[in-house]
Amino acid sequence: MKNLTNKVAVVTGGNSGIGYAAAKELAAQGAKVVITGRKAEAVKNAAAELNVIGIVSDQGKLDQIDNLVAEVKATYGSVDVLFLNAGVASFSPVESATEDHYDTIMNLNVKGVYFTVQKFLPIINDGGSIIFNTSVNAVLGMPSSSVYAASKAAVLSINKVLAGELAPRKIRVNAISPGPVETPLYGKVGLSEEEVNGFGAILGQKILLNRFAQAEEIANVVRFLASDDASFVNGTEITVDGGLTVNKIVY
Repeated sequence: MKNLTNKVAVVTGGNSGIGYAAAKELAAQGAKVVITGRKAEAVKNAAAELNVIGIVSDQGKLDQIDNLVAEVKATYGSVDVLFLNAGVASFSPVESATEDHYDTIMNLNVKGVYFTVQKFLPIINDGGSIIFNTSVNAVLGMPSSSVYAASKAAVLSINKVLAGELAPRKIRVNAISPGPVETPLYGKVGLSEEEVNGFGAILGQKILLNRFAQAEEIANVVRFLASDDASFVNGTEITVDGGLTVNKIVY
């Protein structure tokens, strides 16, 4: 049975990776889906493949968020599910981190996420679901990830605060913290293919299931949190990392 029939879902950064997989799953469950992205061609192609609405919108620019909300409101009137997936990942040791590195990550991953929620709130239906895509990097202490990790830790804090603030409207607010996922993102962080493969091999050994996740596995959790199956799940973080954060000592 489709459990999201006639629900309206907005997936930011829905043109690839986890966002694409989530949009596909939500649509399969009957939702009317809107995806966003910064690159017009990528959004157009993904929207056509998924048979959903695609809107070009840069999460780092508040006027574009305003336009996004206005367009969604004009099309559907209101929203039931908001999956805040869009973000950027780049890495630098603290000694060489630049102001641009810091500002780019914080602008997209924190400021953009925060104001996307704020601007959508007037059209999110009471009883709706807000879902943040965060990361296990918020707690792992991985070298060279200080700014990225801080951005995801900030969102986890926002998640808990908003769960309390929006409880009177019965809007559930939750976060998903994926471990490593096989998405195009790893090719966009300034590493060569050889470096990405080497990093993946080392990291894969530290995951209890000995592999990266598939984007569809994260999408399944998005679908759960979006649906009434998660009607009593609020203000929490679901870690989906194959056991990476278990910190096994001896096996």
